[in-house]
Amino acid sequence: MAKKTGKNYLVVGLGSFGGRLCEVLEEKGGTVIAVDSDETLIERIKNSVTQAVHLDSTDESRMSELDLEDVDVGIVAIGNSFEASILTTAILKRLGVPYIIARSLTKLHHQVLLQVGADEIVNVEIDEGTRLANRLIAPDVLDRIPLSDEISVAEVRVPKDFVEKQLIELDLRKRLQINVIAIRRYSYGVDEIGNPTKSERLIFPGGDEVLQEEDILLIVGRNDKISSFSELQV
Repeated sequence: MAKKTGKNYLVVGLGSFGGRLCEVLEEKGGTVIAVDSDETLIERIKNSVTQAVHLDSTDESRMSELDLEDVDVGIVAIGNSFEASILTTAILKRLGVPYIIARSLTKLHHQVLLQVGADEIVNVEIDEGTRLANRLIAPDVLDRIPLSDEISVAEVRVPKDFVEKQLIELDLRKRLQINVIAIRRYSYGVDEIGNPTKSERLIFPGGDEVLQEEDILLIVGRNDKISSFSELQV
């Protein structure tokens, strides 16, 4: 069992998105109260969270019976009802939940959720669509996390022309305004009975670090520069 982080979460809506969110938060040491009006979903999640409660989150009197004083973050993960997610968000705001993250279904839904008290909005479909499009356009960019509209942290494969070159020689900061902040490096071998093994280590490189063929670089920079990273030549 993961060591508790001291963070308390309320997750409302236990479909595939909300259910998985509950499991990961608990696995990472969070304390999770899971809420849904579907008893089947409550039964499915009850052994994976601190508390699972079967109730209608649009009923403010029932929601007020929950012990929400210690909740740090409320997540409205309802994905099948525009109305229920808006009412639930507004109720959590009235009940004093300090930070509310809500899942939106449309752009209009996004705006309404902000107006009724959501502090942060996520759109799983849009976010995943954006990630897929970015991956298709730049297949050597394995993943990216936006820091702003223009800048991201990304995992990228080492361009072939960079292999056996030192970072200082490549001078990526000057050429592309890109910083390499870590390298994921793999090594291969065999175990005591002859089975192949693969291990990885994370390197925080200096300028004299020599890049290897299968290195994965963790970089930060502008999105357009990241997308053209694999085309660079020495």
